[in-house]
Amino acid sequence: MYAKKISIFIAASVISSSLLFTSCKKDSSKDSDVEAAESSALAEASFNDVTTISDQAALSGSVNMRVAGDAAANREDGSLGSGCATVSFDTVSVPHAIIIDFGATNCVCNDGRTRRGKINLSYTGRYKDAGTVITISFTNYFVNDNQLTGTKKITNQGLNNAGNLVYKIEVNGQVIKANNGGTISWVSTREREWTAGSSTPLILSDDAYSITGSATGTIASGKSYTITIKTALVRKMSCRFFESGVVDVTPEGKPTRTLDYGNTGCDANATVSILGYTFPIILR
Repeated sequence: MYAKKISIFIAASVISSSLLFTSCKKDSSKDSDVEAAESSALAEASFNDVTTISDQAALSGSVNMRVAGDAAANREDGSLGSGCATVSFDTVSVPHAIIIDFGATNCVCNDGRTRRGKINLSYTGRYKDAGTVITISFTNYFVNDNQLTGTKKITNQGLNNAGNLVYKIEVNGQVIKANNGGTISWVSTREREWTAGSSTPLILSDDAYSITGSATGTIASGKSYTITIKTALVRKMSCRFFESGVVDVTPEGKPTRTLDYGNTGCDANATVSILGYTFPIILR
């Protein structure tokens, strides 16, 4: 069985919580412009969704999207199922390859999103082996008619002083928004420390990660922004959201926005602070 031969890609999508703001009200006396954070969220969530799909294809030989309404829908390893994609493997070529093909026309997946096109993966070894490099690219790949281009690279850097595996995650990509909505660029370098669950690689729910790093990008209008993780993001894969961590988002020509996930455990509540004003937000 493929899963027994290589355990790559497990739980690589640890940073896929979308930071869409649902409770910020516009006020002419306050700077409440959140477009940079929303653009960053769309790009980050889109590229990590790709890695989740890659996890599932590598482990099971099929692609599974979370079933809407399932009791375990909030779990990363909840009840899954989808017939939208075909998966093919090439374990002869070096590096090895996986192709996930959603077809040439939109397919409605069980997570409610439409997808078409191909996700292409190459890998040099097993996910837990030091030095393994996993590269993800795309062929005419669309999600809800937003096209993803570019590459995502995952490099196993081996064990740190605490005895935990550390991965370098590099993304250089774009999201071309549907209906001529413009292009979002996203260039990110992160280090992800696997702090719990590495001894049970086929069980996602006991995994936990600590994430540091930075990113840059542009919003659809062409203005740039930078992102720095000030306090490490903590993510348990039994929860859809980060449990704690602080991120600075600085749009071009504007003050820094500080995103704080709090420390109250698995919930969708966070805050954004701008020039002394704090806005509650709900993650989704």
